[in-house]
Amino acid sequence: MTRKYEFKWDLLGDIVEGRPNLGPMVHIEAYRLMQYCFRDILEKNFGTEKTDQLFFESGQLAGVEFYKNLIKEASSFNDFIKTLQATLVEKGIGILRMEEVDLENGKFVISVFEDLDCSGLPELDYEFCRYDEGFIAGLLEAFTGHRFHVKEIDCWCTGDRTCRFVAEIIND
Repeated sequence: MTRKYEFKWDLLGDIVEGRPNLGPMVHIEAYRLMQYCFRDILEKNFGTEKTDQLFFESGQLAGVEFYKNLIKEASSFNDFIKTLQATLVEKGIGILRMEEVDLENGKFVISVFEDLDCSGLPELDYEFCRYDEGFIAGLLEAFTGHRFHVKEIDCWCTGDRTCRFVAEIIND
């Protein structure tokens, strides 16, 4: 199948050349406007479950590409997390904290404060961050070479003031 929209990192473009006056920053409202409109139209056309799946898969691809292009090769888990934390803050994505780390069993509890996708949203009584679940799964997969199941357990939208995720390795 010939694909028109297959992702490649260079599709992000040359920001310096393309935005000499505005630069790389954009208001979070513009990002959220795009994401939430995509979500609305996808849900209308494909339903909630399929939309959540598509957002997870998109996040997963983004996590793998983010690792390959911005984190690159980390020499240890601690190096990976330290570099990831710094890069997420530098890019304005969020403040990542490792709450629990069980390297032997491949299980982690991860919090993201000031999350790009949902911090400051009204309470909705459901977790919102499917893209983030995929993003974390993709990052962990790119570093470890193993697939991960990631589930948000606390969310700004459920009244918490952080997004918290449980990540567990998938034993194939």
